[in-house]
Amino acid sequence: MTNETVKKHGGKRQGAGRKKGSGRYGEKTSVIRVPNSRIGEIKQMLLQSCHSENHATRKTLVSEIYKPLIISSTKLRFYSSKIAAGLPSPAEDHCDETMDLNDHLLKNPDSTFFVRVSGDSMIDAGIHPGDLLVVDRGLAPGNGKIVVAVVNGESTVKRMFRENGRLYLMPENPSYPSIEITEETAFMVWGVVTNVIHAV
Repeated sequence: MTNETVKKHGGKRQGAGRKKGSGRYGEKTSVIRVPNSRIGEIKQMLLQSCHSENHATRKTLVSEIYKPLIISSTKLRFYSSKIAAGLPSPAEDHCDETMDLNDHLLKNPDSTFFVRVSGDSMIDAGIHPGDLLVVDRGLAPGNGKIVVAVVNGESTVKRMFRENGRLYLMPENPSYPSIEITEETAFMVWGVVTNVIHAV
């Protein structure tokens, strides 16, 4: 025997450890100190940034969020008769009401916000890139409703369906797949879409 001890365990093994660029963000990361109260917010921001870079061209996303600002009431002339898309017809005699768009669009002002969307996955529902959506977070997200939701850190607009005990977010464009919400999915509904503001 000799005094030399042969090591059978431990030591660096070739190919062991996490591969560079194989993490969630695809690059080197660092340890930093942040307030405990902001950890969730920071994680959400990083996840949203990561997912947006990879998937922004594939889904209808929320690009801007606004709260309604109601300073005064402005009533506009409202023609109660239906307007034909074919031959023109005189409408002056049918102007018997006025309408305030705040009353029409904001049923629950305190729980209502606006979002601007990007992407075309909801185009068959009349939601186009750049449109403003009126969203009410006080409404229950019922089956078949169009909702603004966060899925794994990414905000999106989809029609929500429940079928055979399973939950899906469905696009309104055949070029896009549906999203199944499972127990592993980080999922939250922000609100229900009530109106679309579309420029022509």
